[in-house]
Amino acid sequence: QVQLVESGGGLVQPGGSLRLSCVASGIRFSIYTMAWYRQAPGKQRELVARITSGGRPNYVDSVKGRFTISRDNGKNTVYLQMNSLKAEDTAVYYCNANWDPFNYWGQGTQVTVSS
Repeated sequence: QVQLVESGGGLVQPGGSLRLSCVASGIRFSIYTMAWYRQAPGKQRELVARITSGGRPNYVDSVKGRFTISRDNGKNTVYLQMNSLKAEDTAVYYCNANWDPFNYWGQGTQVTVSS
């Protein structure tokens, strides 16, 4: 059974930092492209950052220079380091694992940026 379990969300003040983690089980983690998506209230889910099996990252423009995605294949874990957080980063953040045609989602973790 495939599981993606996110952690690390919470409430943080503007300008603060959080580190999200996603631990995967039931998949051959190293061959999957891993990604973080987010969904704010009333908005569509959007891609935030993606990292290929080879470790190449890419980011949505709104988080470039602030967020860093990384992976540890030995721990079956993908991370999202989020710095200089803004109110507009508030959303539920979802971990995604993709290796066509297989695609899996975590349950999400809430990130709230507010003073």
